[in-house]
Amino acid sequence: MKGWFQRFMAGRYGFDQFGGFLCISSLILIVIGAWVSPVLYWLGLAAIIYSYFRILSRNTRKRYAENLKYLSYQNRVTTWLGKYQVRFKQRKDYHYYRCPQCGQQLRVPRGRGKISITCPKCGKQMHRVPEVIDCWFDSGSMPFAQHHYPFENKETFEKQFPAQFISEAVDQTRGWFYSLLAISTLLFNKAPYENVIVLGLVQDENGQKMSKSKGNAVDPFDALQTYGADAIRWYFYTSSAPWLPSRFAGKTVVEGQRKFMGTLWNTYAFFVLYANIDNFDATKYSLEYDKLAVMDKWLLSRLESTVKAVDDNLANYRIPEAAKALQSFVDDMSNWYVRRSRERFWAKGMEQDKINAYMTLYTALVTVAKAAAPMIPFMTEDIYQNLVKSIDASAPESIHLCDFPEVHENWIDPKMEEDMADLLEIVVMGRAARNTANIKNRQPIGTMYVKSEFQLSEFYKEIIEDELNVKEVVFKDDIADFISYSFKPQMRTVGPKYGKLLNKIKTTLSELDGNKAMAELKSTGELKLDIDGQEIVLLEEDLLIDMAQMEGYVSESDHTITVVLDTNLTPELIEEGFVRELVSKIQTMRKEAGFEVMDKIRVYAKDNDKIVDIMKNHGDEIKSEVLAEEIVTGETKGYEKEWNINSEKVTMAVERI
Repeated sequence: MKGWFQRFMAGRYGFDQFGGFLCISSLILIVIGAWVSPVLYWLGLAAIIYSYFRILSRNTRKRYAENLKYLSYQNRVTTWLGKYQVRFKQRKDYHYYRCPQCGQQLRVPRGRGKISITCPKCGKQMHRVPEVIDCWFDSGSMPFAQHHYPFENKETFEKQFPAQFISEAVDQTRGWFYSLLAISTLLFNKAPYENVIVLGLVQDENGQKMSKSKGNAVDPFDALQTYGADAIRWYFYTSSAPWLPSRFAGKTVVEGQRKFMGTLWNTYAFFVLYANIDNFDATKYSLEYDKLAVMDKWLLSRLESTVKAVDDNLANYRIPEAAKALQSFVDDMSNWYVRRSRERFWAKGMEQDKINAYMTLYTALVTVAKAAAPMIPFMTEDIYQNLVKSIDASAPESIHLCDFPEVHENWIDPKMEEDMADLLEIVVMGRAARNTANIKNRQPIGTMYVKSEFQLSEFYKEIIEDELNVKEVVFKDDIADFISYSFKPQMRTVGPKYGKLLNKIKTTLSELDGNKAMAELKSTGELKLDIDGQEIVLLEEDLLIDMAQMEGYVSESDHTITVVLDTNLTPELIEEGFVRELVSKIQTMRKEAGFEVMDKIRVYAKDNDKIVDIMKNHGDEIKSEVLAEEIVTGETKGYEKEWNINSEKVTMAVERI
């Protein structure tokens, strides 16, 4: 039949594949179209007519070109099919084995070698295992099979079974988790694990499933090369709860790296810088708790509270909570303790207070590194090797061979931590008030008034004064002299409740003593009015509260704390602000000129009599702050720069001595 068809299609000019394709396709279309669709029927009829026309045509060049074009398309199709289907065809037609003796891979046609196969390379016999079972049985039998139990290692198996904790992604629920549970229940009548963390899948930054076809897949090796293993680990710890999908984005990884790892590394670098300058060796000193300053005791209290929280969270598999506790402590250590204690590290000599600062920060860095080691193993290893192993040969070889830090309960002072937290809240609000008043931090302010439910000791007041650059902090029970409140009804909430009385409520609110009404609202959570004998109860969400401030004062409120800054500046305060600006500019010039931290310098200033007079009047203070031996006016030498300080232009220079 095939030969006859080819002879029929050949005609006078020979058979070609395009003609055969047309004829066969047209016949199929005619048969299908007769049953399904007239369109297919007429399309098939047209195709067979054209195939007969090609047979009879004398235009051999056109026939030849058409056939070549068809062959080109056919080659593309077959190549594509071969690329994606050849492997499946081979797998369908063959079994693949590897000789256990010599490692030779064998391809055996299906139906042959059902029992045994002879390796053509080494001549050894391979015997097929007759029993076949679901592949997940291997995973499910892991708890006992890895120890060859029950044939041996009974004690080892019983010691490790059941597992305290296992973890896998959510796609393993019907695989590993279930097979473990089913097999263990069948054999031992108990669960094979005590705790399970089911991990969510990783998505792209838009919450879409990663796919190569979509082009949103991330190569893990490229990500590791770009961001580092520790940064990626930290991102997954803090981005979301483990069982929720994670949206992976480079900028998010970098942000987490900056907030925690960058802050920790900068604090570590600060300690190393000044420890190298002073040749400080922690093994030659001890941490004497009774001799420590309040800031040192506070940091150690925060440290031990953090270690306790991290230990508890990890023990209960609360990974994000443990990571956030570490991040909070590192932020306090860097942005509060180190910043408040810098001058102690800059002090000359090695007095006890400086030793205390070094030992406190050293203890905090080493302890937090040990606590964070399970999460960021590489960075903490670097810190440990430099801070501990380099000076103590008897220390464990690696931080990962050290015990998890033990909590010193006697170092934890909840009252101190609470007071410092209150202090920090006041400082944050004070900075916000400064920003509102548009007054630079280097400009001293006379007085700050604080209204709160708590009182702080003089020690904490001094910290606030220094931090906010104010001369005096005064705690007051009433700040009505500086601030007043006015109230209006919130129409969308008060209207539905008291529609007919809305105008009277508005009038009554406008006539209230704003400070008393605010005190009532803060203490009870509601404001009560008597209108025509009817009690009206208004909550905070029912009110529009406007805060008016006296001229020359700026206030900020949050919950139960209100701070008020006296922004009236005296000539003495303004001059002191100039001094602080000068110190800042000289320090900037030191850095730009490439001077070392401990280099002695000479300071020059010219072209502004006001600035020159201020530098003369406060010369000793300026010199001590910038490590200057001399201040010269009227000329400049060395690294020179022109400045605009509070609208005063001046040319200054610094010269290394």
